Amino acid sequence: MAEMDAEVAFKKETVRKLLSTFFKEDKTKLSGEAVLLMAEMLKVFVQEAAVRSQKQAESEDCHQVDIEHFEKILPQLLLDF
Repeated sequence: MAEMDAEVAFKKETVRKLLSTFFKEDKTKLSGEAVLLMAEMLKVFVQEAAVRSQKQAESEDCHQVDIEHFEKILPQLLLDF
């Protein structure tokens, strides 16, 4: 398995805006630590999805990961998280 060359990262402001869209109350505040924690969770989730998709492609003797490989691993990935 090849190592991932690119580092997964999410901008804090993007994560903050994404989370804020689901707040029911305008008064709800989001701490900087909560944003950093969620960004880290997203990073782990995306890295795990990439690794599992790659393993799925390899198990099918494919040299390229396609959306179909991701779709096959997604149900179990969501259950694991």
